[in-house]
Amino acid sequence: MKNIFVLLPMVFWLSSQGRDVSMDIVGQKWVALAWAFVAFCLTASGTYAMNDALDAPEDRKHPLKRKRPVASGAIGVTTALSAGVLLVIVGTLLAWSVNVNTGVIVLGYVGLQLVYNLYFKVTPFVDVAIVATGFCLRAAAGATSIQVQISIWLLLCVFFLTLFLGFTKRLCDKASAEIAVKQGEIMQWKSRAGYDTRDELNWLLALSAGLVLVTYLMYTLSEHANGLYGSRALGLALLTPFVAISIHRFYRRANLGLSDKPLQTLIEDRVLLGVIVLYFVGAYLSLYYPPMERLLSSMLFR
Repeated sequence: MKNIFVLLPMVFWLSSQGRDVSMDIVGQKWVALAWAFVAFCLTASGTYAMNDALDAPEDRKHPLKRKRPVASGAIGVTTALSAGVLLVIVGTLLAWSVNVNTGVIVLGYVGLQLVYNLYFKVTPFVDVAIVATGFCLRAAAGATSIQVQISIWLLLCVFFLTLFLGFTKRLCDKASAEIAVKQGEIMQWKSRAGYDTRDELNWLLALSAGLVLVTYLMYTLSEHANGLYGSRALGLALLTPFVAISIHRFYRRANLGLSDKPLQTLIEDRVLLGVIVLYFVGAYLSLYYPPMERLLSSMLFR
């Protein structure tokens, strides 16, 4: 699911092209994008497998992390490391077959994960910033695979959104460990990056959440968006309340120590699922439904 970010450039490129774009060109771009998506799925899965193998001793001390395949003993460390290396090699070669730029970005992602695991996993804020940068590389790989420029606004929105989600994960880890202690379990787990107080995490979450909302609004109301989408960009701006509600729901779950896995979160939190569905329906109507553009231009002005 994290690799959905690879597809974002295609969504916005299509919405900016109108109806004159050749279907042959669109088809070719979808094929290239699909291969880039698969390449990132393989590569990211490989780095996660190796990461889980390296983190298994610490993960066994945490009430949720100890259920991971390597930490629980379902998969051996050697198997995870071997599979991880193989997946990274295959994914990188596949990305390189799409085009050189996509291959370089995926290789850069592998290098970033290596640096993260060896040096910066234990450095507060830097650890989450590196994770967020990895998501920006996903979006950039999607853009290079279809050979279009990527908007700096899209990169900033992706960075700040995933920065916020990274801190919610850190808060969830801490909250679930605290709950386990209250229930009488002996927990030896501590945050490797030193997030020892909720105050620090709450401040970081407030900062990153504010940046998400401000960047999203600045983008939807910018001349850049107006040049690409015209009045349709105003429809995206009107969807800001859904963005704010989604941010709060993720924070609330993390504060309660509930699972931070995206798919499980959507299954368990029906409010969040409903809000996200409404957002995507609104975004689709704003960008691709011509009567909506006419309605927005007749009702609103900048």
